[in-house]
Amino acid sequence: MARLRHLWQHHKGLVLAFGLAAAVTLFFAVRFLAFYIYWQDPAHHQQPLEPWMTPRYVAWSYDLPLAEVTAMLGISETPSFRPTLSRLAREQGVPVNTLINNLATSLAARTANRP
Repeated sequence: MARLRHLWQHHKGLVLAFGLAAAVTLFFAVRFLAFYIYWQDPAHHQQPLEPWMTPRYVAWSYDLPLAEVTAMLGISETPSFRPTLSRLAREQGVPVNTLINNLATSLAARTANRP
């Protein structure tokens, strides 16, 4: 305890920087672990498409590059925000079921051609 007190009294900046670095590291480690555990569950692979899903979620679920999924959706570039399929359908002026059916057809064709 005396060492900690000495460090705090003489090197507050370094102790605070170390604490901040440790907190950031812990945050990303927990985030990585949660992400890893979630995607290891086979129930999250090739899920039926839903309006709440984002292109990134679909890409992860079907193990495809995000650029490929955005191309299937007719998006020229990856948006900086995380739009849902329902929002993309609204922006494209088509019913969400039409967008989902078109994407499901493209995904089925793509995954059927996998080695």
